[in-house]
Amino acid sequence: MAVTQDHDALTERQFGAHARAYVESAVHAGGADLAALTARAARIAPARALDLGAGGGHVAYALAGVSGAVAAVDLSADMLAVVAAEAERRGWSNVETFLASAESLPFPDASFDFVASRFSAHHWRDASAGLRQARRVLRAGAPAIFIDIVSPGEPALDTHLQAVELLRDVSHVRDYSVAEWRAMLADAGFSLESCENWRLRMDFAVWTSRIGTPAPLAAAIRLLQQKASAETRAYFAIEDDGAFLLDAAMFIAVAA
Repeated sequence: MAVTQDHDALTERQFGAHARAYVESAVHAGGADLAALTARAARIAPARALDLGAGGGHVAYALAGVSGAVAAVDLSADMLAVVAAEAERRGWSNVETFLASAESLPFPDASFDFVASRFSAHHWRDASAGLRQARRVLRAGAPAIFIDIVSPGEPALDTHLQAVELLRDVSHVRDYSVAEWRAMLADAGFSLESCENWRLRMDFAVWTSRIGTPAPLAAAIRLLQQKASAETRAYFAIEDDGAFLLDAAMFIAVAA
């Protein structure tokens, strides 16, 4: 029988083994959303910025050029080691790593002038608690940007999305809908300025290999795709080789 783990340990194990793949991932390393995030930070040149759920560290590297100091927070020690090494390689001496969960940040209140989180919140054990922590450590009036995959909201489409996400990565918790994001941000003490939406094409082989999805689970995803309704296949634009489209959103908010 497999040894069970709590969610944080499960997430750490999932991502620690694939840290380098996330540094090298084209989806994570670029994009108009990352450019927009960097431009917003550059407008205020924060003395201290937070990359919450750093992953491969691409937000931290982007913020390092426009901020006095950057704190990169992640659950995975292996991931943080790769981020620290990559920041040093790029010449960013102002990036410091911190091992912590989003729900329990090791910083005093109002420690940061800018908070950003990109493609991370769907792994958080308690997204609402993580957003409350983000608001706690952000000074009043300062901006925060949250970027993530989002659910279409419609039940049948949502069920398909959550199923394939969990089969791919057992640490997946939930892709929240835009409406859920709006409610969680308001409850956490953020005022939402804008929400931008776009779609990302996922190459099936790259998407599954990046996180090391076991072959039987990858096969189960393909079977779900093949057996999905015509409406679901059309919405996600599922291709013959398993490639498909995901909805993404960027929420630009201010600490109220």
